[in-house]
Amino acid sequence: MDRLQSMQTLVRVVELGSFSAAARELGSTQSAVSKQVAALEKALGAQLLARSTRALRLTEAGERYVEQARRLVAEIAEAESELRDGEHRLQGWLRVAASGSFGRLKLMPLVQSFLAAHPGVKIDLRLNDGFIDLVEQGIDLAVRIGEQPDSSLVARRIGTVRRAVVARRGYFEQRGIAPPADPAALQQHDCIVYSELRSGPVWTFEAGPGADAPPGSLASVRVAGSLRTNSGEAVREAVLAGMGLAYAPHWLVEKELASGEIELAMPHWQGQALPMQLVSPPQRRLSGKVKALGDHLAAGLA
Repeated sequence: MDRLQSMQTLVRVVELGSFSAAARELGSTQSAVSKQVAALEKALGAQLLARSTRALRLTEAGERYVEQARRLVAEIAEAESELRDGEHRLQGWLRVAASGSFGRLKLMPLVQSFLAAHPGVKIDLRLNDGFIDLVEQGIDLAVRIGEQPDSSLVARRIGTVRRAVVARRGYFEQRGIAPPADPAALQQHDCIVYSELRSGPVWTFEAGPGADAPPGSLASVRVAGSLRTNSGEAVREAVLAGMGLAYAPHWLVEKELASGEIELAMPHWQGQALPMQLVSPPQRRLSGKVKALGDHLAAGLA
């Protein structure tokens, strides 16, 4: 039995979710792939996959083994690529993850320029406003905003993101109401809630110059409104439609702020500074192309 080939097959079965899908990708048959995985389990003396008529599920032993197998397979593939094509020529697939809105608005131009500079590289861009398990999804590099709860991941800080309360220009005049003077006043306003925010409807602010509070002091408030969405771009469109106030990151509304379509509704208060980080799974070393993409994104997003 070719142990490395069996490991590669197992990894693809897990990532694709079935023997048949892995067989199609590998140019084999479902029976051959199933036998290969079974032979690996026999050699290891442990069941790696729990099989049913509907789905495959990793056992506890399988989860541990596949995590290590992914790293080993990736490192061997990278080493072979460097030997074939020279250390300075980047090629092969990279799987990159980011939130949907951030990926479309900020990441896509950088992905385009990176691919133009490195024609041998291909990128599988996964955009999702929800949580993505980097190891389970086989992600090489992710852009994440906020503190990372998983300390086993490798994180590189590349910048800072702040949020602010924004409204469509003329919103308060049209509704005949006064802008909020401080965070507590937001409870009297119709607020658009971004459901993927970790704190949910609780917005936290830092006092700036001109605020009726000591500079740097923090205040949190639970808001409510008629619209809740898991899409950052939907939040922006709702603000432009005059549907309420939003707690938006500057990168999401920077064009509209510059054009005057959207304005800061509470300019003396802003959201806490959150780190923007490049995050990768734990491994012994980063491949050349992951390092190159990380440097490119860091320069473009700083």
